[in-house]
Formats: sequence, C-alpha cells, structure tokens
Amino acid sequence: MSERASRSLADKLNHLFASVKPRGGQEYSNEHVAEAIRAGGVTISQSYIWQLRKDKKQNPTLKHVQALADFFGVPAAYFFDDEVTSRVEKQLELLKAAQERREEDAAGQDVKLMAMRAGELSQERRQQVMDLLDVVYRLEQAERRGGMDSPG
Repeated sequence: MSERASRSLADKLNHLFASVKPRGGQEYSNEHVAEAIRAGGVTISQSYIWQLRKDKKQNPTLKHVQALADFFGVPAAYFFDDEVTSRVEKQLELLKAAQERREEDAAGQDVKLMAMRAGELSQERRQQVMDLLDVVYRLEQAERRGGMDSPG
C-alpha cells in the first residue's frame, strides 16, 4: 500500500483543487465550485465544501461526491478506490505537463507574432510600442511584488 493510498477525502479533494484549474491558472474557489454544482441541480454550499476540504466533514452524501467528481472531471471512485486515485492523479500530472507545454508554445507564438508585427512598423511606432511595453512590464512587476508602484 502506498503512502498516498491512505489519504483522507479532504486530502484528495484538496489535491483536485490544486491540480484542476481554469485557464487563468488560479485555483477554483469553494464558492465557484458550489455555484457550478448548484447550477447542475445539486444543493451544496461553499461552507460545506470548505468543511470537506478542512476534514471537518468526512462523510458526504453520494450525490455530493458525484457532483464534486463531475465538476473536476474525475470518476466518483477517485475518492474511495486507491487504485483509481493513483491512476487519476497520474493522468492529472500528464495533463498538467501537456498544458504547460501548450502555454509555453502559445507564449512563444505570441512573442513571434509581436516581433513580426513590430518589424512592419516605422522606427517611431516601434519606439511607441517599446515604451508601452515598458510601462506594462513595470506594472506587472509591481503587481507581482504585491504593490502598485507607479510606472513613471
């Protein structure tokens, strides 16, 4: 039996939150998951999801387990069958690696497209684009540091 086999439902649910993310890359919120599940016709609250994730509730109903599994795109057995858990997590790792490669490829394509378009601009317009890019770059760096330094 592997060390992963004995994980709690909370651990497995938290692993799904950490592994299955929307395109923006940020983890789904409990509220987002609850709203999506409610839209599918199953009554669930964000606080109940929080309780499941914090291991304060350990025995969800089958309909809640199925709804959570459906939201994250895994079989309900993921939460109960250690072999299924292991297989799904390996698939999620492969999917994540493939998504990262696609994102890197897309970023590379964006850079190439920008360079091609910039090459068709006059020197004056290229300088304007560089100035704008510098401002955007500084804003993003400030956001990453957690502050909003002025760009100028």
